[in-house]
Amino acid sequence: MLLLWIVFGGFTGWIASMITKNNARMGIFANIVVGLVGTLLGVWIASMIGIGSFRTFSFGGFLIALFGSVVLLTIINLIRGRI
Repeated sequence: MLLLWIVFGGFTGWIASMITKNNARMGIFANIVVGLVGTLLGVWIASMIGIGSFRTFSFGGFLIALFGSVVLLTIINLIRGRI
């Protein structure tokens, strides 16, 4: 199960890094971390606005995780002054 989370985090972080144009600066480890932390952020935001939760691997869960990862990278870019 842990390996599945690592692969999912890496994939989600990689897609989010391409959306936010950070892909050239990020490696596999950064993609995994962004994907996992972004998933937690996305689930938190989704639960706050009543959209749902992320309990199983599904397309809706992937979208929530991707949204959280994009938000995370956008915040990081704002802090670094890259936007």
